[in-house]
Amino acid sequence: MTSIATTPHAADLSDWFWFAALLALGGVLYFLCAAFPAEMPFWMPWEFSWPTFLACALGLAWFFRGLRALPKADHPPVWRSIGFVVGVVSVYIVLQTHVDYYAQHMFFVHGWAQFVLRHAGAFLIALGCSAPVLRAGMPAFLKPVVDARVTQRTINTLQHPAIAPVLFVGLLYLWSIPQVHTRAMLDRNLYDVMNWTTVLDGILFWSLIVDPRPTPPARLTPLIRGLLILITELPQMLLGAILTLSRTDYYPVYKICGRVLPFSALSDQHFGGLIVWLPSVMMSLLAMFIVLINLRLNEEKAEHAQTAS
Repeated sequence: MTSIATTPHAADLSDWFWFAALLALGGVLYFLCAAFPAEMPFWMPWEFSWPTFLACALGLAWFFRGLRALPKADHPPVWRSIGFVVGVVSVYIVLQTHVDYYAQHMFFVHGWAQFVLRHAGAFLIALGCSAPVLRAGMPAFLKPVVDARVTQRTINTLQHPAIAPVLFVGLLYLWSIPQVHTRAMLDRNLYDVMNWTTVLDGILFWSLIVDPRPTPPARLTPLIRGLLILITELPQMLLGAILTLSRTDYYPVYKICGRVLPFSALSDQHFGGLIVWLPSVMMSLLAMFIVLINLRLNEEKAEHAQTAS
């Protein structure tokens, strides 16, 4: 006789319980941050954001639910799963702890935050190859939305090899324009738009580059991926060099908001420029290394398959 705990209905109730628990946790965080903002420790949100909390919390919940739903043979390697989890957690730390406060008052901290959103965190999320797992773990009513033609066409357009690098570099330059940057730092809604566009575009771009599958079904050949890495690396180096070597303070908004660390305006800007310059180059080198590894692994698989046949 089948126990109640193993019936589909009981499993659905268990899932809804965990989703309700996440909402309750979000409600507690929202209340504490609104009622006692000055008493919150460093690891608590500086300004609580429901969209950010739900995106990170539900993303992790759907991921582990998907792992439970899929057979072991369909699970990604453990190291990819760890990469996905670390990537989501790093995005949460940047946006929902007091790191966000320092990012609003120091340009070089803002640079580190944007590096995590655009490069490190997005790179790890893409490296996790988690799309099938997330789809398996999300509620059934959302799957038709994800599978809808308009959704897939939008993703395919954003990941077109002629559009993806333009968006990746273009958004970096857009939010670095002094007038736009100043407005974004003073307007909370625009500030959120900046962060969301940065992390989402980063995930889409790096998913193209580190896709471990051969071509096809992967969208791009290894040669095109290498070219995209080079195309996006050079403009980032240029912007970083400009900010690092300039003697002009392009972002006086941090003086208006008040710097919380004893840095001069130019020192703050120069350190921020170095972050745009050097770590992005390292990420490009790492991505190129992964492209070459995937190329070799796919060649070996093809050779083994040919030998076996």
